[in-house]
Amino acid sequence: MSPFISRVLVAALLLPPVLAAVWFGGWWLASVAIVGGLLALHELYAMARGLRPLVLAGFAGLVLALVGTQLGGPVWLLGGLLATILLAFVLFGLSSARPPSAVAALATTLLGVAWVGGGLGCLLLVRDFPENGRLAIFTVLIAVFADDTAAFLVGRAIGRHRMAPAISPGKSWEGFVGGTTAAVLVAFFSLYEQDFLTTTESLVFGALIAVAATIGDLFESAAKRDFGAKDSGRLLLGHGGVLDRIDSLLFAGPAAYYMILAFTTVAER
Repeated sequence: MSPFISRVLVAALLLPPVLAAVWFGGWWLASVAIVGGLLALHELYAMARGLRPLVLAGFAGLVLALVGTQLGGPVWLLGGLLATILLAFVLFGLSSARPPSAVAALATTLLGVAWVGGGLGCLLLVRDFPENGRLAIFTVLIAVFADDTAAFLVGRAIGRHRMAPAISPGKSWEGFVGGTTAAVLVAFFSLYEQDFLTTTESLVFGALIAVAATIGDLFESAAKRDFGAKDSGRLLLGHGGVLDRIDSLLFAGPAAYYMILAFTTVAER
């Protein structure tokens, strides 16, 4: 089976249920986030197995963070993340096998939960915004997709100046400009006259989503390079692993959530 056909098949199987969960929100979306988060976290810990992360503590912390987000919002998201530290230390104390570095094992465990759980948790918070949550999260998803696609096409066509050659040789500044332009246009047309963000705010929203998505992609590339991995996994066939597919969203979600909070706070004053 060719890589193109495998990509089409994976997209056809996964996109409808994911988009349906985003549309309905609530526990539908939270359940998808938990399953996807556990798979992505498993891939990260597999790549970092030399550091001996405390896998069970990480899994429990991610579930606590996302369930807490759905039940109690950002305060309980933070509670789930902090609980990971306690769980990891307890499991470390009970384990008979000692990793090469206790600090590295604990730090890797917490990094995974904060990165994956925190990013997905913020996406849940974006969806839970009253009245405009559905519009907001679809805008984020489409903007990130447009940014990624346009950056790839423009970079492949005219990319000459490498953005971060030591991390991701394929990324170019030309691609970044093309991707950012696409994300800004998506945000503008999605939010235009929707009684949600002003025109200026929607343009800023799209631009910062593009920046955050790019940093998220580079962050995962740096981690894979450090661990000596080409893809985070093979679960999605031609798409690589789950973490490969959501890396941009894990940074774009927090950026979107805090931007909306900032815009809302300014509007209320």
